[in-house]
Amino acid sequence: MQTIDKKSTKKAWAGAITEPAKEFPLTQLPIISGNIPDSLRGTLYRNGAARLERGGVRVGHWFDGDGAILAVNFTDAGASAVYRYVQTTGYQAETAAGKFLYGNYGMTAPGAIWNQWRRPVKNAANTSVLALPDRLLALWEGNNPHALNLETLETQGLDNLGGLDQGVPYSAHPKVDPHTGEIFNFGVTPSINAILNIYKSDFTGKILQKAKFTLEGFPVIHDFVLAGQYLIFFAPPVQINVFPVLFGFKTYSDSMKWQPESGTEILVFDRETLTLVSRGKTEPWYQWHFANGYVDASGSVIIDFARYQDFQTNQYLREVAAGETHTLAETTLTRVQLQPQTGRVIAIEKLLDRTCEFPLVPKPNVGQASRYTYMSISRTGTDMSQEILNAIARFDHKTQTLTEANLGENCYPSEPILAQDWVLTVVYDGNSHRSEVWVYDSDRLDEEPVCKLELPSVIPHSFHGTWKPA
Repeated sequence: MQTIDKKSTKKAWAGAITEPAKEFPLTQLPIISGNIPDSLRGTLYRNGAARLERGGVRVGHWFDGDGAILAVNFTDAGASAVYRYVQTTGYQAETAAGKFLYGNYGMTAPGAIWNQWRRPVKNAANTSVLALPDRLLALWEGNNPHALNLETLETQGLDNLGGLDQGVPYSAHPKVDPHTGEIFNFGVTPSINAILNIYKSDFTGKILQKAKFTLEGFPVIHDFVLAGQYLIFFAPPVQINVFPVLFGFKTYSDSMKWQPESGTEILVFDRETLTLVSRGKTEPWYQWHFANGYVDASGSVIIDFARYQDFQTNQYLREVAAGETHTLAETTLTRVQLQPQTGRVIAIEKLLDRTCEFPLVPKPNVGQASRYTYMSISRTGTDMSQEILNAIARFDHKTQTLTEANLGENCYPSEPILAQDWVLTVVYDGNSHRSEVWVYDSDRLDEEPVCKLELPSVIPHSFHGTWKPA
């Protein structure tokens, strides 16, 4: 943890996280420009770290912030929104105390070492959301998810999905098969040789099948990919020394070591049986997020992801929490072709040499070929050692062209979310210090938004979201 420095000079993006986010009840949203499309009916949900400070003390890492959910509803009557913190046990206890009580990804619990044993790592519920038919899940990869009311966002408590043991992780990156409705996910249980838990659920979220696989050491696995009949994991050469974490001497973040000599391990599982098909090794890289995967006509698996050359991204994200960055963590949109039966990489191709993150494809294309990949991206000329992502874009795999939405100076969009023919993003305008919802035509990202809506309060830069059709 670090004491707030009020004298430092910061970029416009820092204005969104200077103060803890303010909740607001269901509120009708005024239209700033344009009109809400007639075909846009449903709810946008977003999750992110909304409180990065308590009692004059900042969190140690962006990942430590308490999660808050934004829901933006589009109906025939217009657009309305509600914003609420996830009422986790840790959030409620720290609110009552007026100070930090728990450790997390980038911070240890305050006080003596024995505090680590009394107070386990806080479930921040801050990373993503999964909209089920009867509830919304606030996801955080270190524990069970929290269930919330889809309309009011009232927290209903931890949810074991009918099959999770208490405290067992359920990651923030589930994959939903658009044809079967099956939900696949995973969680990594900390250990000297960590356990990869793999889950298959039905469309209601109920876990139907589970499997366990012992990993080599404790690699950092944040996301995975569904590709046809396969579930594929890249275990990058970042290993966690679990002992200092368990004994409270170090945080998870400080216990991670970049070991490029180990290479990246590839694990291929069968989606029906959840059994290992193959494992292989390839060159070192790090990735947080995958765009998509599919099986091509030759039987090879094609996987697209945002590739980092090293693990500097972790330091950069630590600095984001302080509102001032100095570390450069660049990515390239990269494609890997591999042979699933052997885990052997056939080819590695750089698709786009621009720093990007949060790549995704339209939901109907998850697990199969998609012409388009959408992403957050940096505007040309941006110094990414001092800025955060400040544009959104669409890459056309057929024509190899990029269509970019340039939001203008000091405007910062969230990850683009597809809603039928529309792209939704929550924008922090650092010029006016307010947050807005912008709606783009998915085929015309380089044109003005078809609609802009004003939100009642500033929404801190968030991680992931989803769209639930009406």
